[in-house]
Amino acid sequence: MLAPEHWAEHNVAVGYIGHASVLIKMGGSLILTDPTFRDRIGMAVGPLTLGPKRLVKPALPVDRLPRLSTILVSHAHFDSLDLPSLLQLSRNATLIAPPECDDLLGDLGFAHYIELAWGQHVTVDSVTIEAVPVKHWGNRMPWGKWRGYNAYLLSKDNVHLLFSPDTAYTPNLARFRTEGPPLSAAILGNGAYDPWIRKHASPEQVWQMFEDSGARHLIPIHWDTFRLGKEPVGDAMRRLVAAAGPDANKIVIREIGGEWFWHPPAP
Repeated sequence: MLAPEHWAEHNVAVGYIGHASVLIKMGGSLILTDPTFRDRIGMAVGPLTLGPKRLVKPALPVDRLPRLSTILVSHAHFDSLDLPSLLQLSRNATLIAPPECDDLLGDLGFAHYIELAWGQHVTVDSVTIEAVPVKHWGNRMPWGKWRGYNAYLLSKDNVHLLFSPDTAYTPNLARFRTEGPPLSAAILGNGAYDPWIRKHASPEQVWQMFEDSGARHLIPIHWDTFRLGKEPVGDAMRRLVAAAGPDANKIVIREIGGEWFWHPPAP
């Protein structure tokens, strides 16, 4: 179980709640990604939800969430944009999403609602958030190909975190090795690659993208919370650690409920 109430002494903290839900602390700012807290995700039909059942409870219940500065939504798929979960959150935060999600999110009552296209950025509570291109898709239903989909670069002082929960292998992340300061950590999706290899990276490809990015640390997410692919439970992390080989110590979270703390060196 995550314990963000004990994070005050840390400048940077990351806690893995489950699936693509991550709580991130950067200085005094708290950011929540792709909040999904329910037992089942998918389309609602009356009182029922048609979709995968949760395998592992959230490592942090909604009622123990600290006050949030920002909520990030990466795309409109039901496992990343879960409306009932969003409606459980305090509306005091800024909600950020890709383009063409206003019909789903614009009327939820959050303090601020902002859509970012690739390359656009905004600063919220002293954290700069940039939308980063990835290789995925944004439909919520079989139609809706106009909807956007994002990864996000989070920057504050000399800390830079990449949140990329859903992407097939893309060489685009290599830009972070050559452009600007190095990534403190890459938070990368590592699941649902069988049979969706054209939309989600395999563990070996996740490790390759991590190495391409030049990030110091890797935090794999999007594994073993819901069964969205055919790969066995445990396969994603086993293969990722094997791909990392002697550098496996760079994988700093390996379980749902894991925490990582970072005290960046002085600039």
